[in-house]
Formats: sequence, structure tokens, C-alpha cells
Amino acid sequence: MSVNILMPALSPTMTEGTLARWLKKEGDVIASGDIIAEIETDKATMEVEAVEEGILGRILVADGTEGVKVNDPIGIMVTEGEAVPDAADDGGKQDAPVPAGEPVAQGGIPPATSTPALPAASSPGKTDSASRVFASPLARRLATQAGLDVSSIKGTGPNGRVIRADVEAAGKQAAQPKPAAAPTLPPSAAGRPASAVITAPHRRIPNTSIRRVIARRLSESKQFVPHFYVSIDVEMDALLALRAQLNHASPAEGPGSFKISVNDMLIKACAVTLVRVPKVNATYTDEAIIEYEDVDISVAVSIPDGLITPIVRSAEKKSLVQISSEARGLIARARDGKLKPDEFQGGGFSISNMGMFGVKAFSAIINPPQSGILAVSASEKRAVVRTRDGVDHIESATVMTATLSVDHRAVDGALAAQWASVFKSVVENPLSLVI
Repeated sequence: MSVNILMPALSPTMTEGTLARWLKKEGDVIASGDIIAEIETDKATMEVEAVEEGILGRILVADGTEGVKVNDPIGIMVTEGEAVPDAADDGGKQDAPVPAGEPVAQGGIPPATSTPALPAASSPGKTDSASRVFASPLARRLATQAGLDVSSIKGTGPNGRVIRADVEAAGKQAAQPKPAAAPTLPPSAAGRPASAVITAPHRRIPNTSIRRVIARRLSESKQFVPHFYVSIDVEMDALLALRAQLNHASPAEGPGSFKISVNDMLIKACAVTLVRVPKVNATYTDEAIIEYEDVDISVAVSIPDGLITPIVRSAEKKSLVQISSEARGLIARARDGKLKPDEFQGGGFSISNMGMFGVKAFSAIINPPQSGILAVSASEKRAVVRTRDGVDHIESATVMTATLSVDHRAVDGALAAQWASVFKSVVENPLSLVI
């Protein structure tokens, strides 16, 4: 019996996705656990494993199709020698029985004979047998959607039956004489005001599912989350010296070798600070403020399609070496689009680091439902004033500006200032990161 392959829900927020590409083709033998397709979700491109054994009898959704609803059929799996339906089984909701398609043999080679198609019902008002149209329900539905008369389409299926390929070919032929579309979309279709017409030379880059979700979530965050910002200058010399000391102690190569980055140490510093000021590790709801027991730090990672935030879980309990190894693996998988859902869903606090780009300071947008995100800028040599024996001295120090963005519904200004002060103390006295 044929089995529908359904569009999977690969994250709790996913309602639709893009079928990026099939990794199997019609006729391929599939074992349970085989990777059959790549799905672009609202977070990343993920691989889909087969849960059934059989043969991929028919692909219903082509590569690159966007907006495929969760649980919609995307393919049909059959057993060896079984006839392949033209359409997915919808539990008897079709307006006509599904005719049998061409049987598929082991290895995808069709047998010498095929099961004859069932005749379709004649059109209303046509009683002559010569006027009856043999077409599959899927072909009829596609023809109706395309505005084509199925009786005018020449069928190439068994007994002259009209199949999906015939409708698609007729649609392409009908589209040929039509005049080309205008080079620019109507302003309303582009989502712009009627007066905003782009006349300058340009190229159009279609938005991916990830880009659309980022745009929606960040717009909602700025619209519905009252942001409050606290900036503080942090001296980095002691932390940089400790980092150099730790990395110098690492073996040159082998299983025990490591290389700790400044970002690894700042992740740990955020975790230590959240343990000391736990009310920032929280989420606001209308009923209550939720304070998390574990410190799960989301790390903003730039990817070709936008941004994703893999999570270092229970960072307060992990050593710098563990955080370094875990963060490096998460970042690599994020950029390859190989993150698992549990590696980027959740988190109680975020850190976004633009220091490698020489950015002096910036404010980050909160990642709901979290209540805080720390924006980390570049470390640079600055003149600082130190007082010794009542006398001020101008000295050089490596200073970084960090800006904390908080949800003012859950975190008040004084609490945000306290968190920033504790963070500064932890970074400037970094032994707490290794104790």
C-alpha cells in the first residue's frame, strides 16, 4: 500500500517551509533512516530522514518549491511492484478514484506491462463515449487551476489518459504566446507604497524563508518589546592576559589541545554574571516572569541567509575549554545549515559580537522571548585615568564597550545597570572564569 511522505514540522514555530531539494529521485530504493530531502525551515536548512522503507514512487513537490504547508504530501512511497498513484491519498476526499499509475520495480525500472487506467466519468452533458475524457484526478485539478480544458489536452498515459505531465506541458505551451510580464512588479505586489516606484537600475534577490522570518521576528521585537539600553566600558587587559596564558598551556596538537577565543571567555562571563544576577535570565509573560534555572547562552552567528543563534546550554557549569569546543562546533554547523532543532531553539540570554569587524559600539535587538542580549564591540587602546596616592595618571588600557539591551517589562533600569556592573567586574577580574 502506498504511503504519503508529508512535509515535516522541524521546529515548533514552523507552519510552512521550502523544499530545497530532493536527495533521492523517483524509482530510488529507500531504507529507513536514509536522507531523502533538504527542507529550508524558518531557522535553517535541515535534512529529512525516511521513516519507512520502500521505493520513492512519485515526487509531488519539486525542488525549490516555497510555502509548502506542514503535513502536506510531498511524495509517495510504494512497495516493490506496487502501482504508483498519480496523487496522494487524501482519505477518500477526492472527487474521483485514483487511477493506478505505472508499477515500479526494484531499482526503479518499470515492468514490461502496466496496470490499465480506470476511465474517468464523462463530462456533464456529454453522453457519447467518444467524448469521454480519461484523466487522473490530479491532472483534472491542475488543469482547473491553470484554466485549461482537460478535454483539449492530448493524454500520453496508459490508454491515452491525461496525466500531470500532459497538463504541465499544455500549460507551458499556452503560456508561450502571452506577452512578457512587465520588468517591475506593481508597487502593491512589492509591498511598497503606491508612490514608491523603483526606476534606478537594480536586480531582485528573492527573500528566503529564513530572511522573511528574521524580518518578521525582529519587526515584532522592536514593535512589541520595550527595549532599554545600558552601555559600559570594560577593561580587557586582564582577560586577554589570562587567555594568552591558557592557550600557551595547551598542547600544540592532539586530543587535549585547545584554543580559547575572546568570545568563549565572554560567553562564560555572561554565564557567571547571570548566576549572580539571575533576574535578567528571564522571560516576561502576562501571567508571570519566568526565571530560568539553567544559563543557556544563545550566540549570534552570521550565515549567508541572515542570522541564527545556536545555544551553549548550561554555560555556567562548563569550563572554558568545553565552551570553546562546543561553540566552535555549533558555529560550524550553523554556517553549514546542519544544526538540529534543539541546538538553536530556546535559550535565556543572547550575545552578539561584532568586535572582529572593528565596530566601536552598537545596540542589538532582543531575541524574544528572551529578556536580554549583550552587544560586544571591538577592544581598542584608549587613554584612561588612574588615581594613585591622590594623584591622577593618564595610562593606556585595552577597552571594550558593551551594550546590554533588555526587555523593560521584565528588567528594570536599575537591574540592567547592576548586571552591567557585575559583568564589568567579572571581565576585569577574570579568575572567576576558571575557578
